Amino acid sequence: MSVMEGTKLGRYEVVQKLGAGGMGEVYLVQDTRLRRPAALKLLPAKFTEDEGRLRRFEQEACAASALNHPNIITIHEVGEADSIHFLAMEFVDGETLRARMKRGGMTLREALNVAVQVAEALTAAHEAGIVHRDVKPENIMLRKDGYVKVLDFGLAKLAEQRGEVVDTQAPTLAKIETDPGTVMGTMQYMSPEQARGKEVDARTDIFSLGVVLYEMVAGRAPFEGETRSDLLVALLSQEPSHLSSFVEEVPAELERIVRKALRKDRDERYQTVKDMALDLKSLRRELEVGAELERSLAPGATRGGRFSTASGRITASTALDSAERTEQGVQQQTSSIQPGASAKRRRVVWIASVLALLIFAGVAFGLYKFWGARKSKGQFAESLHNVKVTKLTNNGNAKTAAISPDGKYIVYAMDEGGKQSLWLRQVTVASNIRLIPLADISYVGLDFSSDSNFIYYAAYNGREPAAVYKIPVIGGPPTKVAGDVRTFISISPDGKRIVTAKLLRLGQLLARWKEIGLLAQTI
Repeated sequence: MSVMEGTKLGRYEVVQKLGAGGMGEVYLVQDTRLRRPAALKLLPAKFTEDEGRLRRFEQEACAASALNHPNIITIHEVGEADSIHFLAMEFVDGETLRARMKRGGMTLREALNVAVQVAEALTAAHEAGIVHRDVKPENIMLRKDGYVKVLDFGLAKLAEQRGEVVDTQAPTLAKIETDPGTVMGTMQYMSPEQARGKEVDARTDIFSLGVVLYEMVAGRAPFEGETRSDLLVALLSQEPSHLSSFVEEVPAELERIVRKALRKDRDERYQTVKDMALDLKSLRRELEVGAELERSLAPGATRGGRFSTASGRITASTALDSAERTEQGVQQQTSSIQPGASAKRRRVVWIASVLALLIFAGVAFGLYKFWGARKSKGQFAESLHNVKVTKLTNNGNAKTAAISPDGKYIVYAMDEGGKQSLWLRQVTVASNIRLIPLADISYVGLDFSSDSNFIYYAAYNGREPAAVYKIPVIGGPPTKVAGDVRTFISISPDGKRIVTAKLLRLGQLLARWKEIGLLAQTI
C-alpha cells in the first residue's frame, strides 16, 4: 500500500516515504493541526482484516503509548483514514541501527551506549507489563544527538497472531506471512523459546538484545545459516563464537554479559533486563575510568594497540611481555668411602684442590661483581628510572597471582576474613571480574592455558589435598582436571599435562632429595 506525496490522511499530510518493511510502510508527514513533523506507519491490510486482532493491537499500542521514557518512541495516535489504518508517532531525525552498522567502524563505547539505552527502554516497558518480542537493529533508531529510540512495541504480537498455532515442543516457528527477507532477519534475533512457538516473557527481549549487542561488537550475528532451517538449527543447538574471535581486546566482562544474555535456557539468562543494564553500565564506567587513568599516567602518549575509550576502537593489542618460567633442581651426590691411607690422602688432596679452586673462583667473581656493579650503577639506576609501576589492586588482600601468556589477563586470589575468592583482571581496560565467589578455601596455584583462554587453579579446603580445576576466562562452571596437589601448578603448552611439586617434611628435604620431584599428571 503506497500513498502519493501530498496525500492527506486525517490531519497528516504525506511529505515523503521513509522506508518499508514487513510491518508496513513508513512516511514522513506533517501534522497540520500541531504543525510539526511526525512519522506515519501504515499497517498492511493483511494485518488488519481481522477486527478482533486489530482491536487487540490497538490495545497493545495504546498501552505502549502510555510509556513515558526518553528511549521509547512516542506514539501520538492509532487511527484510520480512508480505510487505511496507521500509527502516528514522533519523527526521529537519524538512522536505524542497521544503517549505522552497515557503515562500519562502530566503536565499543558506541555499542555499549546503544545497548544501555535499549536496555533502559525495555526495563520501562517490562515494568509496565509490555514485552517487545521483536528487538532488532531495524527497530532501534539512533538520533544525531546520540539518543536511542526503540520502535514498534506491540506490532510483533500482531504479526505472531497471524501465524498458525504450533505445538510448544515443535522446533519450528509459526509461519509469519511477510516478506522472506524480513522473516530471516527477524528470526536471527528470536529467542529459542520464541522460535519454537512457546509462550514468551520479558526474557525473550533479553536474548534479542544480547544478539544485537553481539552483532554491534563482532560485526556479524551470533547465529547464521544459509537457509531458514540452518538458521533454526544454529539458534536452537549451537553456541556462538567468542567475540574475541572477530575483534581484539574485547573486555572479558563484555564476553560474560553477552554469554549470559544468550543462554538457550531462559532460566540461565539475566532474569531482568534491568540487571543486564546495570552490568553494561558498570562495564562502561570501568572503561571510562581506565581510559582516564591511561591518560593521566602518560599525558600526550599514544599506547599502540590498547583499547582507548577516547577513540573507542578495538585494535590489535601490545601485550605485556610474558615472563619465562624457569625451574631449578638441587642434586646432592654421595659416594662410598673405601678404607686405606693412600685413598684417603688422595681424597684429601683432591678435596683441597677443589676447595682452593672454588675459593679462587669465588674471590674473582666477588671482585668482578663489586667493580662491575660500581661501573654499571649509573646504568642500572637509569634503567630503573624508566620503569613504570602500575598498582592493580588497592585493598592489600591480593594473594596468589598469575599473568596470561599474552599479557592481557591477571588472575589472582583475594582474601577476605580468612576466605578467598578468585578474580580476573583485564590489564588493558582495568576491568575486574569475580570468577569464583568467596568461599572457605585457599588458592595454592594458578596458571593459564597457552592460548590464554582458560585458567587453571589449585584449591585447598583444609581437609583434603588440593585439586586442580579449569575455568574459561569469560566465566562459567569450573571443571576438575586433577587431584592431590600441594603447591604450584604449571600447564603444558598442549594443555594435556599438568606439573606440580610434592614436598616432604622440611627435615627430610635434603636427605631425601630423590623423593622431591616434579610430578606430571595427564589431564
